[in-house]
Amino acid sequence: MATRVVALPGDGIGIEVMREGVRVLDAVGDALGVPFEVETIPCGGQFYLEHGSRDWPEGSEERVRAADLVLLGAVGWPDPSQPDGRPVTMPGGKMAGWSPVIGTRAALDLYANVRPVKLYPGVPHKVHGRPKHVWDADKVDMVIVRENTEDLYCGIGGRLNRAGETEVAIDTRVITRKGSERVIRKAFEIARQRNGAPADGVRRVTCIAKDNVLNGCRFFVEVFREVGKEYPDIQQETSIVDAFTQWLVQKPEWYDVCVTTNMFGDIVTDLASVLQGGMGLAVGANVGDHHGMFEPIHGSAPKHSGLDKANPLAMILSVREGLNWLGAQKGVADYRRAGDAIDDAVRALLTAGGPLTYDLAPDHPAKCSEVGTAIADRVRASLS
Repeated sequence: MATRVVALPGDGIGIEVMREGVRVLDAVGDALGVPFEVETIPCGGQFYLEHGSRDWPEGSEERVRAADLVLLGAVGWPDPSQPDGRPVTMPGGKMAGWSPVIGTRAALDLYANVRPVKLYPGVPHKVHGRPKHVWDADKVDMVIVRENTEDLYCGIGGRLNRAGETEVAIDTRVITRKGSERVIRKAFEIARQRNGAPADGVRRVTCIAKDNVLNGCRFFVEVFREVGKEYPDIQQETSIVDAFTQWLVQKPEWYDVCVTTNMFGDIVTDLASVLQGGMGLAVGANVGDHHGMFEPIHGSAPKHSGLDKANPLAMILSVREGLNWLGAQKGVADYRRAGDAIDDAVRALLTAGGPLTYDLAPDHPAKCSEVGTAIADRVRASLS
């Protein structure tokens, strides 16, 4: 029986990197003799501009719900009616592309956004803009777990308009016991599966909050301490979010697994991507108890769209994370083996120095499609 995969390419470079992700997935299927039935659903700002009423086709949510694995590219497209390049929005103010991203997270209860932050050997970090500088790769290997369904993203709020002018805009932050408890427990379970922090090998979970000021964060930390009692084998600590941002850059080797609320997680994971060489290598896994959606965390980059130059490695590594998750969900060892083969192929390509796109090899950039083909070829050879 074929494994059902829904691909949501989205906008801009999302379409191009998705093509390479599916290319690698096809290589896995060919080598293992396990067919993947990939259904591509158009979505995002470009789809909305073309169709005028929805940001993906009617019935898409049901097709996504029925899939074994969901892959997302990137959404967001400039509104041609706006001079400042703001993205296309739908009535009510939501960005066109909200449905496949935020909507899917809510509809499938993908409550944990799991972001591995790992620096591969030979990859220059982006801390101070020296492209040839290479940090010790073994200093950066952590996972940041972000709550994914509530906080400021729950959609509670609005605007007060009088005489055609907006006078007040309100976003209500929601932190619940259920939402906090399950994402914190997910972080502890991930820590049990890892080998500890690079600095000392200690399995550690760091709770990131602003509990010196915000009630929601105080509650999140309280729940963290309650859940932590179930994991006496894991070292536990808390960190104020603003202080964490400096420590993250100063001593990334201290961190093993970090857990935080939705908005803070959105911010600190983008900062963390700098440590691993930029957005072209950063992966986001949106997972719940029964469903998973996997994506690169970069945007749609309209200015690079159609040029075959975007880095597809984050999308390809998203496929790897998706296969690992699917293997655990279904108890299929071959999916985990395929995930390892993708990781090995990416590592080998980076160590060899190419082919790589402009962000990683500015002196001899390869095309997006060339990188995807090279990874697919390595994966096919490894698994055959």
